[in-house]
Amino acid sequence: MIEKLVRKNILEMTAYASARSEFMGVAEVFLDANENPFDNGLNRYPDPLQKRLKDKIAFEKGVNQEQIFLGNGSDEAIDLLIRIFCEPSKDEIITLPPTYGMYKVSAALSDIKVATIPLTADFKIKTKKVLEQVNERSKILFICSPNNPTGNDIPLEQITELLDNFKGILVVDEAYIDFSEQDSCTKLLAKYPRLVVLQTFSKAWGLAGIRLGMAFAHPEIIKLLNKVKPPYNINQLTQSAALKALEDPNEKEASVQSVLQQRAFLEQAFSSLGFIKKVYPSDANFLLVQMDEPRTVYHFLLKNNIIVRDRSTVVGCTGCLRFTVGTPAENEQLITILKNFKPD
Repeated sequence: MIEKLVRKNILEMTAYASARSEFMGVAEVFLDANENPFDNGLNRYPDPLQKRLKDKIAFEKGVNQEQIFLGNGSDEAIDLLIRIFCEPSKDEIITLPPTYGMYKVSAALSDIKVATIPLTADFKIKTKKVLEQVNERSKILFICSPNNPTGNDIPLEQITELLDNFKGILVVDEAYIDFSEQDSCTKLLAKYPRLVVLQTFSKAWGLAGIRLGMAFAHPEIIKLLNKVKPPYNINQLTQSAALKALEDPNEKEASVQSVLQQRAFLEQAFSSLGFIKKVYPSDANFLLVQMDEPRTVYHFLLKNNIIVRDRSTVVGCTGCLRFTVGTPAENEQLITILKNFKPD
């Protein structure tokens, strides 16, 4: 049962009840929340449970509204999950490096141990080793798929094997799922009540600036997330921008197709450069590229006003830079500049 995994103080606490969360129905006069009464479009607090937005997301994603939590980026959901399920100074999370760094940061903030089990050389999970390392304090397993910074999908067969055998909360972070041909793990929610799937409006939807993350899970987990979140964690401007984007999902799909075409262009272009050693296959909107003298290349690009991500010191990514797929013009500019790079 999910309840057995939850910290006792979380189960026993009384959630903060905002004025709007207590009210159900229609009203004309609002004298409950000490707001400024003069209408400027933003003088009222936003819907604390984002019901209208969740209804649109539920339709788009093929889930129920009760299975959705919205956060200030996926980072908020990561932080809250750790605080709900992990007892400080006692419990641990499991991460599979190289992977997204915020799992480790959020754990450190809550004084939670991080057990790390590196991926294989081709960035697959060592499933047997993960299960061997699990103990009674292993509360959350984080899997990033497509993985950041490597770009590859984690095969669903490996994820389902872990879901069948890991007794804690398994979080699959799908920030880049729209660029992948693999099915989303949201299709597994009905079978696995301890599964949490994270997605975001920051990548394919082109809305990184509004900081809106999604968590899909069993309604009991969603209730816990709503219990501990700040009352109005998603502001009205963010909700409005997301609702507008959801009115035309074809625009998102068009941008995804452009990114996929440009990803293929960059992969071919990188492979033609003499100092490039390997271009890793990608199911995301970026490419991990291994090369000679990565730091020199990084600073060369900086001098030419191009910023990329240096991953050369990350476990499993020796000699690698990570390149986000840009616009066609940006990608042409990148390759033109790299052709002028002269290795020492």
